[in-house]
Amino acid sequence: MAKLGPRPQPRTYRTRMGREGLVGFRVEVKETDLMVLAQRDLSAEARGLIIQERQQLEAYIRQHPDFLTTLAPYPPDPYAPPLGRDMLRAGAAAGVGPMAAVAGAIAARVGQALLAYTDEVIVENGGDIFMHLHRPATVSLYAGRSPLSNKVGLKIPAQPETWGVCTSSGTVGHSLSLGQADAACVVAADTALADACATALGNRVTGPADINDALDWIGGIPGLTGALVVVGEHLGAWGRIELVPL
Repeated sequence: MAKLGPRPQPRTYRTRMGREGLVGFRVEVKETDLMVLAQRDLSAEARGLIIQERQQLEAYIRQHPDFLTTLAPYPPDPYAPPLGRDMLRAGAAAGVGPMAAVAGAIAARVGQALLAYTDEVIVENGGDIFMHLHRPATVSLYAGRSPLSNKVGLKIPAQPETWGVCTSSGTVGHSLSLGQADAACVVAADTALADACATALGNRVTGPADINDALDWIGGIPGLTGALVVVGEHLGAWGRIELVPL
């Protein structure tokens, strides 16, 4: 079976996750490790959705092994499974390989499907978050060794549409990044797109001097709401996002 990534590392930041009126539960299937907040425990439903999405994508990867390894956009394929098409589209928009969007794409597909059972849902997958909320929320920014880690939050307004908040890091976690940002975070309605763009943004930052140029670049990608980059004690932001102290 194709593997979609390494085994997840301990995610201590999840101890900070919570929302009044929602129940939190964790669901693991192979390398996929989700933390979900919903109006009731939907572990069985979430597990079934993950298995379905993974089986389809793994079968596709067996036939198209380059999909798993390429760091460049992969050719569009109308015969790819829906999850794969989400990843292909996001990777092409950000100029990266489709696997750069896998965590956000899985979170979004599971979260969208769970809305059949709950009015509000948050799905977190390795720092990539899908949200559908009727009340505002604040997302804490985890930036590893940076003194700004967990000191800055993104205020997410209540909207009828969904939100994706995705973070890449060159200093935290196992995900591949070609840069050295402690956190490169992108906000968009499309969680797969936010995930791919967070990777691409982080790839462009090797130090504080790169922050402004990287944010100028990310601002040219259609469909994004905002972005921010943290390198040590340095922070830069772009777009329609509200930062709040924590």
